[in-house]
Amino acid sequence: MSGTLLTVSETILDEWATKPDGPVALRLKQRLLPVEDSQIIFPPTYADIGYNIDTLSDNTRVVTVDSVGSQANRLEPIFKSESKDPRDWLVPQIEIIIREEPCGECPGCRKAQAGGSKSGNKSPCTQPREVTRSLLDLPHRAADAVVQASPDLLKIVAPAFKALQQGDAGPLCAIAPTSLVFGVWDSRGETGEKRPRLVRSIIRAWDVELLHAAAQFNSVWKLLDEEQKETLQKEAKAKKVELSEMGFKDAPAVFRQISDSQKVPQYRDGAPNPEARVLGGVLVKGRVERDVTVNLVALRGLRGADEQESKAIRKYLLGLTLMTATADMELFLREGCLLRYAEDGDRWYQVPRRGEPAEVTLVPDTVRAYATQAAAHFRAKWPEVFHHKWPADGRPPVELKYRFDINKAKELLAKKTQGEEPGAEKG
Repeated sequence: MSGTLLTVSETILDEWATKPDGPVALRLKQRLLPVEDSQIIFPPTYADIGYNIDTLSDNTRVVTVDSVGSQANRLEPIFKSESKDPRDWLVPQIEIIIREEPCGECPGCRKAQAGGSKSGNKSPCTQPREVTRSLLDLPHRAADAVVQASPDLLKIVAPAFKALQQGDAGPLCAIAPTSLVFGVWDSRGETGEKRPRLVRSIIRAWDVELLHAAAQFNSVWKLLDEEQKETLQKEAKAKKVELSEMGFKDAPAVFRQISDSQKVPQYRDGAPNPEARVLGGVLVKGRVERDVTVNLVALRGLRGADEQESKAIRKYLLGLTLMTATADMELFLREGCLLRYAEDGDRWYQVPRRGEPAEVTLVPDTVRAYATQAAAHFRAKWPEVFHHKWPADGRPPVELKYRFDINKAKELLAKKTQGEEPGAEKG
């Protein structure tokens, strides 16, 4: 493409967020590279099918390296903050207390440890540790079952979904804006309200060759005498376990486990069946690419109580969405799949309703400044939204903590849901 690329400014970002006849989408094509010279990477495995590989009409094989849902789960936590000062937050830092566990250090714990299992010597922990989970870590976001089973938090979230159902995204935007960024479905709540992702990201590798692996575990079996072997064999039979499962017998790893419903033969025509072999990664002969799409049509479809509030919502969510797309996320996706960014490998395009996409320059610092400025409108609402958790004078530190209730979780199990929220799968 010839000529100077358009550098995106705050004015252009405003137009993207609010102009009705503006671009319909933004696209990022990002080139990634395997760290290892072998160009062998390990994609995610899925039950029964193994790697998600498609063969195109020209026999090119394409594999999913990180799914849309997995990318969302990796990106959302970038908004977590270590600070207790709300002025440092871009989104509310909501924590859910799942349970408490003994600290192991207080006099009560030491007394209990010294007394062993004798109930008369037990003493309660005086400073139990809270085991918490950030709302930004929950796969279903504000619609997660953990939220449904946290009564005080649900008192805030449920009305926000009701308002969303009635066309007002403002309350949910003030409580859990990333639920709108990454998509949400209130399938476990009262509304069943569903909103699409504003940002969709996926990593694929093109022109790949499937590889297989084999391993051999050698146990101490050969060192045991006959009496020891016989004792272990009898015990394993009585307990209905395989000796190899417990590490007491040699075990080759050549064929992968496949469910009975999808059983495939381990051998075919006298040779190991490739469809049953242990997977050994893929050799990437082509390119590894991350494709990101920002849906501006869905963004401009969100509304608030009035036109001014609608614009504030769209600007804030655009800022958060572009922050996720421009962030240098860690690319250690799983064991055997460590990637890095290619130099000058990012290409941003604004996609018009008609005509060819135009390449633009999107500077991360500009995006962050825009998101920070847009967040101020909603930050001012937080004391009112979280009134029972906020200091009277509005000063930090602030902890937005809510408690998970196991009895509410049990009630939820008896309730029929409307399905699974798309994109909640883990990588």
